Amino acid sequence: MILTAHQPVYLPWLGLFHKIWLSNTFVYLNTSQFIIGDWMNRNKIKTHSGSEWLTVPIIKKGFLKKKSYEIKIDDSRNWRKKHFKSICLNYKNTDYFKTYIDIFEEIYLKKWEYISDLNEYMLKIFLKELNINVNFIKASDNEYVGKGSNLILDMCKKLKAKTFIFGSQGKNYVVENDFRKKNIQIFFQDYEHPQYNQLHGKFISNLSVIDLLFNIGPKSLETLIKNQNNFKIK
Repeated sequence: MILTAHQPVYLPWLGLFHKIWLSNTFVYLNTSQFIIGDWMNRNKIKTHSGSEWLTVPIIKKGFLKKKSYEIKIDDSRNWRKKHFKSICLNYKNTDYFKTYIDIFEEIYLKKWEYISDLNEYMLKIFLKELNINVNFIKASDNEYVGKGSNLILDMCKKLKAKTFIFGSQGKNYVVENDFRKKNIQIFFQDYEHPQYNQLHGKFISNLSVIDLLFNIGPKSLETLIKNQNNFKIK
């Protein structure tokens, strides 16, 4: 089994989907801690004046004592209408706007209580649209123990994974020798962001995957994995 994991992310960037594509099992790490200024409740899209943050307001009270799946959305602000309007305004002239916009309308018409549930729902839709098939496991449905490198190692042992794919930041905390002792092979993703046709002038990288989908449509996965170190084992 080739395993990877990641905490909940709002409107994820391309690198996350490449990491999932490389694996055959993905752990949705919704037991992680919420970090202010991270990507769990925000991401960027492209506008006529550059990149723009779309941020989901969350209730911060007591967040340090809560896991990601316990973080509630602050629905006192009409963020859903704002986000949908911004997506429509900035992507209405893309080639595949009509292909995907109904998906977002349906998402933003729903009332979401927890940010992790919203992110999970959207992630599964994006995986489907990208034609990425993976065994999807929620961390909150299981009992993985430890922190950092130890948490990943415990996850690998309990799921009987032979390979784990870390993001590039994994090198900063993984204890590689622990994995060698258990005969678990590890890789560190080094994602090179592709360029593709965008609206609104000069190309901007590291945006939400929705920018790729609206602009490229059915060739999105092909573009996403192009020219990468794709050590995928079939």
